[in-house]
Amino acid sequence: MISMKETIIQFGEGGFLRSFADVFVHKMNEQGLYDGKVVVVQPIAKGLIPVLNEQKGVYHQFLRGIEDGQVVNDCIEVHSISRGVDPYTDFAEYLKLAHNPDMRVIISNTTEAGIEYLGTESITDAPPKSFPAKLTVLLYERFKQGLPGFIILSCELIDNNGKELLDCVLKYAKLWELPEEFLQWIQKENHFCNTLVDRICTGYPKDEVAELTARLGVEDKLMNTAEVFHLWVIEGDFEKEFPLQAAGINVIWTDNVKPYKKRKVRILNGAHTSMVLAARLYGLSTVKECLDDELVGAFLDKTLTTEIIPTLGNTDEDISFGKAVLERFANPFVKHQLLSIALNSVSKFKARVLPTILEYYEANNKLPKCMCFSLAALIAFYRTDEANDGEEIMAFMKDASVADILKKEQYWGCDLSFLKEEVEKWNTLMAEQGMEAAFKEVLK
Repeated sequence: MISMKETIIQFGEGGFLRSFADVFVHKMNEQGLYDGKVVVVQPIAKGLIPVLNEQKGVYHQFLRGIEDGQVVNDCIEVHSISRGVDPYTDFAEYLKLAHNPDMRVIISNTTEAGIEYLGTESITDAPPKSFPAKLTVLLYERFKQGLPGFIILSCELIDNNGKELLDCVLKYAKLWELPEEFLQWIQKENHFCNTLVDRICTGYPKDEVAELTARLGVEDKLMNTAEVFHLWVIEGDFEKEFPLQAAGINVIWTDNVKPYKKRKVRILNGAHTSMVLAARLYGLSTVKECLDDELVGAFLDKTLTTEIIPTLGNTDEDISFGKAVLERFANPFVKHQLLSIALNSVSKFKARVLPTILEYYEANNKLPKCMCFSLAALIAFYRTDEANDGEEIMAFMKDASVADILKKEQYWGCDLSFLKEEVEKWNTLMAEQGMEAAFKEVLK
């Protein structure tokens, strides 16, 4: 059997990229649409590269959830990774990746904190500390070989992830006083694509290891779990070189990621944040319990279908994404704790829910009942000992009046006093009659 070329450099060996990009490359190869393997680079000093090499890059990916109303419980033996490289123990091998003319794609997921400019590293560091500095060194090595640049797919969950990474790389090139020709090559020969990624990865299934090992019949230290749903939105169009769509992957090549990010934040994250605090006050513990509960499930459906999705535009894409979100929340394989989602709820509400409230009010000249109910529940939740946020925020929210909380522009970015009557009504109902009565009233 002829071994495949190494064509992709991947920064990050964690569960997310192994459930996402590496599965997609495996599927492209399996269908004969692509001929390339992934070399995984460990971006920090400690990681999984020794285990990855011990298993020759092979691992099992479980994809589980509900799709089109049916329970899915699949397992793929993934063969897209050829090897791992640890730049902390073999920096020379890391630099050699730049010498391979077959290398064309760079994929990264180094967490939201990974794309940072420290400004303290040197080009002689082996390796430099930050991911952008490591990448700059690799790109400079590539430039010196006279080879073409890369398609760079940054998967970190920050706005304008590709552009932010490019900005950091250019800063390092200038800091290290590298040639002007190299700066021009970075920008002309490389494509730093903004992307949006969406798949819930639940990682190594430590609670199910014995059961899943028995199912596989082999030990796998890298076995990985994730939901079935996936979406990859990429600015640019490299389908001819990287035929994801042809392989049946839910990828969207576009000239603007922002509308897709807005849809995801408003529908998926907005639905979470709208629901979880009221549900927790009602006594539930997981998202799945919310979907199974008659009152909370009905509240979520009403919030999505009468307030969030219509405010976005009620397009077929919005409606379809909303239906997929409900299936994802009902995933029997994911135990998503409400208290985990409840962390830092004030800032989450501002980013995920408040824009819908403001746009709904402007468009309809009336307030969205369910989302005002959610804000009342947030205020009620912060009066409990389960709130988890900055100390100053928790202290203020615990004792301040509804009126003072709503006019706290520092938290909301604007004065929300116009919501006072509606929010106070729900807040009082929750306090005096309990959450069951409140849910029944908001569903009328």
